[in-house]
Amino acid sequence: MAKTNNPVLDKVLLEIPIDGNAQRALEKMNSGSSVFEDSVRVVPKKIPNAPDTYRGYVPWGDDNQRPYDIVSLRRKDEVMSTNIFTKILMGYGLGISHTKPDGTPTENEEILRFFKYNRPTRYLLEQQTDMKHFFFTLSVLHLSRDGSKIVKLRHLEASFSRLESANPDTGKIEHVFYGDFQEGRTPDFKKIDVYELLDPADPLGDLEVRMGRIEGIEGKKEAKTDVREFVMMNFIPVPGNQYYPFPYSWAVFNSGWYDIKQLIAEGKKVKFKNGLVVKYQVEINSKYWDTIFTTEKITDDEKRKERMNKEKENFKSFLTGMQNAGKVWFSGFYVTPDGKEQSMVRINTINANSKEGGDWLDDTEEASNMECYADAMPPNMIGAVPGKSKATFSGTDKRETFTMIQALEVPIRQLILEPYFVITNYNGWEKDVKIDIPFMQLTTLDKGKDAQEVQPATVN
Repeated sequence: MAKTNNPVLDKVLLEIPIDGNAQRALEKMNSGSSVFEDSVRVVPKKIPNAPDTYRGYVPWGDDNQRPYDIVSLRRKDEVMSTNIFTKILMGYGLGISHTKPDGTPTENEEILRFFKYNRPTRYLLEQQTDMKHFFFTLSVLHLSRDGSKIVKLRHLEASFSRLESANPDTGKIEHVFYGDFQEGRTPDFKKIDVYELLDPADPLGDLEVRMGRIEGIEGKKEAKTDVREFVMMNFIPVPGNQYYPFPYSWAVFNSGWYDIKQLIAEGKKVKFKNGLVVKYQVEINSKYWDTIFTTEKITDDEKRKERMNKEKENFKSFLTGMQNAGKVWFSGFYVTPDGKEQSMVRINTINANSKEGGDWLDDTEEASNMECYADAMPPNMIGAVPGKSKATFSGTDKRETFTMIQALEVPIRQLILEPYFVITNYNGWEKDVKIDIPFMQLTTLDKGKDAQEVQPATVN
């Protein structure tokens, strides 16, 4: 091999290529926004082996997987997961209370029995969970055998429910199908539960007409139906949606901020794993190669090139990755006749003072704040703001923010209480019970206590 006066044969700038995790992140750049590309026209799907009296269900999203996609996307983001959990807990308030209209404990045995076997704690949490995720809830009303009383109230999970296409003559949705629609499945009719849907605009009147209690729209009473289970649907109105509401918070997926937040996390993971912050320049003396070729008795030019490439890969493996931290590389050196030291291998670092993973702090804060903005959740309610500032705000700010959120929860609580309005009136309890969701009001220190219970004026 030809000799050279230049002691440096190769200068290799080692930049670590993007690994599989980062590549997958780039490929999923539109993972959030792609969930919401709907067709304009609604095409109902038939349920296998269903009677011809059913028109089929309306897919939730083009692939009928929207609720599952939404839950999956939120689970991948710590800010959005915490946001929605906090909103669920704040919406719960102090739970459902049932008292006399004057606020004293009720003594009606039927009412006490109803709440004994229809515990409101889980029901309210389930309703708040669906309302915060999807902007609508479903409840099943179970009537007694003779149809005179509503005896059970149960939550129906929205993500496993699909709405029947509307009756073309009346424009009303008549049935709800409940089953396992995951992974693109349309379950067989025998494996789903079918419920009649009460008119969302007047569920109490619709129920009483069906049970033959009052006259219908045509001015005459109908024969009492044999059906004893009905579903109520409560939803937050959203313009332009025919069937399933589009929560305003989902705009964060369409805007791209969700994708940006996910890419920041993936990028930081790649930097920590592969040491992208620090780059290396490796200077290799020609004598280093001579030593290798002599030691390993390599004379063929092609094999020498292969051995050089292999050695360069060894340098890359040695210098990169957190698992190699603290390892030591031993290399020789010699002194020239003029007294200068010549190293066999010299490793120079570029941007050595950079802090690994310290990039994008401002971007992280911005993306997190945008997600909080979309969820209508002030960042200081769930902890320190991500980024450099670490701001937590004052106690006064948090107290006033808490009060503001509680005030915004009132209409949602009223919607969730609608089934109880139907129950109390259908069962004839409207003069004996008031059902409400009180909440906690944080107070100032001069009040002599930390908090007080507030009964909102939620008259149904």
